[in-house]
Amino acid sequence: MTDVPSARGAEVGRRIGVGLMYGLWKPRVLGAWRVPATGPVIYAVNHSHNIDGPMVMGVAPRPTHFLIKKEAFVGPLGRFLTGIGQLKVDRHSTDRTAIARALGVLTDGGVLGIFPEGTRGEGDFASLRAGLAYFAVRSGAPIVPVAVLGSTDRPGRLIKGLPPLRSRVDVVFGDPFDAGDGSGRRTRKALDEATERIQKQLTAHLENARRLTNR
Repeated sequence: MTDVPSARGAEVGRRIGVGLMYGLWKPRVLGAWRVPATGPVIYAVNHSHNIDGPMVMGVAPRPTHFLIKKEAFVGPLGRFLTGIGQLKVDRHSTDRTAIARALGVLTDGGVLGIFPEGTRGEGDFASLRAGLAYFAVRSGAPIVPVAVLGSTDRPGRLIKGLPPLRSRVDVVFGDPFDAGDGSGRRTRKALDEATERIQKQLTAHLENARRLTNR
């Protein structure tokens, strides 16, 4: 049986994230009450900056297990990420171990964090990979769209790769929704249709989040 990442580790990661994110920046969190208090949930997070994942971990109301590219799991950082319940995934192949572990998180009623664009980019949900639809349809877990805004507004003066210290970063949680059509089908056609539904929901959430925050 595949090991499911530690829920206790993810809670430790959340507490570390709280300290770091609120200590270094000024997160403004909107809509966190929309996240279901119990049961499996998938966060679909736009991805334009390296701090997007840690920011969501620190401000979200529940501990999060993110799928993170295996290249980040090197040396002490890799051991740390594993220790706080994060999931290593090979983005260039069908990583059955990562898939099984991610589904295990959802089966256990946990929160799975996914960057549906697959890699860091514009963060506008313009191009989604099929993984998010697969996890949502297979598990039946609702998707909560999450928009992180302000992390790329301008580089910091102290560390160019990070937003300016004490600058405001907005994190907007949307309403949970089901990706499937209710039939339970997991065919390629059903997953393609689910991906289209997801993209519409995520794009609409991002537009709404930008209006709310004036970003």
